[in-house]
Amino acid sequence: QVQLVESGGGLVQAGGSLRLSCAASGRTFSSTAMGWFRQAPGKEREFIAAISWSGKSTYYADSVRGRFTISRDNAKNTVVLQMNSLNSEDTALYYCAAREVTWPSRVSSDYGSWGQGTQVTVSS
Repeated sequence: QVQLVESGGGLVQAGGSLRLSCAASGRTFSSTAMGWFRQAPGKEREFIAAISWSGKSTYYADSVRGRFTISRDNAKNTVVLQMNSLNSEDTALYYCAAREVTWPSRVSSDYGSWGQGTQVTVSS
């Protein structure tokens, strides 16, 4: 499976921004759909955003649409989640995930490869 490592998490004030990066290794990355999920304490893991293998199709959860942007650079084997206008409800452990088909999914169980997660904490 694709190996994934997230980075870029940290502490940010409400209204601020963070950029999360996911570094991928594996020869199937260019044909793999990618997604971002998050899990807050005591909550279920939830879908945030996903992107197709080409980067031309994206999906966003209603809670982040207009604030977060997902992108990918297949030449560098990276996926980025740009997060703007952060609020306290965005505090969670953020995971990068890979689905080894070209089309993305909003469903956590559809992804076979996961990173270890990076913590995002938003102070209010």
